[in-house]
Amino acid sequence: MAKRSATEKDLIRLFGSISRVRILVLLIGSPGRQLYQREIMYEIGFPLQPVQRELRNLVALGIVKRIATRNRVYYEINVSHPLYEPLKEIFGVIFEE
Repeated sequence: MAKRSATEKDLIRLFGSISRVRILVLLIGSPGRQLYQREIMYEIGFPLQPVQRELRNLVALGIVKRIATRNRVYYEINVSHPLYEPLKEIFGVIFEE
């Protein structure tokens, strides 16, 4: 467990935001799964405001897709983004534990 904690700390230092790291871990760990903001918020244990901010950032970068339906907006990792595979490798350390 200490290894995971150290890995997460390193990722936070690399990416600059714990909420961004946890969102990426969640979405990269389940490609093809569409989640709405509140689901992401509950899954990672963060308040809505930081989740909204980081989702905006990740959507602006194109790493996360925003899918609007009638009355909900879903988010999903963009597996066709050029950074998806490198990010998957970086976050793969967490998935292997």
